[in-house]
Amino acid sequence: MNISSWNGTLSSGDFYSAAITLSEKWEQMNPALPSWKWVPLPRSPWVASHEAEGYLSLENFCIIKSDEEVHDERALTGKEDSSYPPTDESIDDATLSYAEEIHFYDFHIVHSASYGVPVLYFHAYFSDGRFLALDDIKKDLPPSSLKMLKESKWTFITSEEHPYLNRPWYTLHPCGTSEWMKLLFLGNNSLTKEKRAIQLYLVSWLSVVGQVVGLRIPLGMLSNSHQWNHSSSVVNGSSLDETLSGIVHTQSSLG
Repeated sequence: MNISSWNGTLSSGDFYSAAITLSEKWEQMNPALPSWKWVPLPRSPWVASHEAEGYLSLENFCIIKSDEEVHDERALTGKEDSSYPPTDESIDDATLSYAEEIHFYDFHIVHSASYGVPVLYFHAYFSDGRFLALDDIKKDLPPSSLKMLKESKWTFITSEEHPYLNRPWYTLHPCGTSEWMKLLFLGNNSLTKEKRAIQLYLVSWLSVVGQVVGLRIPLGMLSNSHQWNHSSSVVNGSSLDETLSGIVHTQSSLG
């Protein structure tokens, strides 16, 4: 694969290779957290015998907002109060409120044959198993995502049938993924080799897409972070805003 002529997509076989790398790196960097697991599927007759068919799954994951994110969200929603920075009393109240409404997420990364890119599917639920509606999920989103949802009539989070579970899950639209993934890899000289580019595809992709729903990955997962100079510009707030804007713009042009 010549990076300069690459179109930013990923084959199903390469998706499996990238999935294993993501799973292993996540386990190394986050041993105390739930793990990404490869979920194999019964082999379809039209799938080559050497290719593995399946998807990545991260389940029972609890997203916890930082104090800074809570502060930014209050400012965005007009609910700023005098308890920031938080006092001991406000922390106790927040802890009690959080314990009453703790949310868990299941994330699935599925390879889209039509787009040739990974797609993030997710749903959320309370500790008693009740599913969260989108309005409840919005409360868990980072300020950047919440701001984009408030300002645009086009939503980048949609409800679609999970391609393998045949149930409605929320998903991030894959439009534009191949374009910004190509830009990401072109901006890094250490990823010009085919094998390395394939291995780190999902790790790099998740470092951007995961932030949209508050799922962050440690920079150490990007391996040899001193060589990954472009990652700092990709995972900061400004680049996330640009990514969201690109997704929304693409959807509006399709609509």
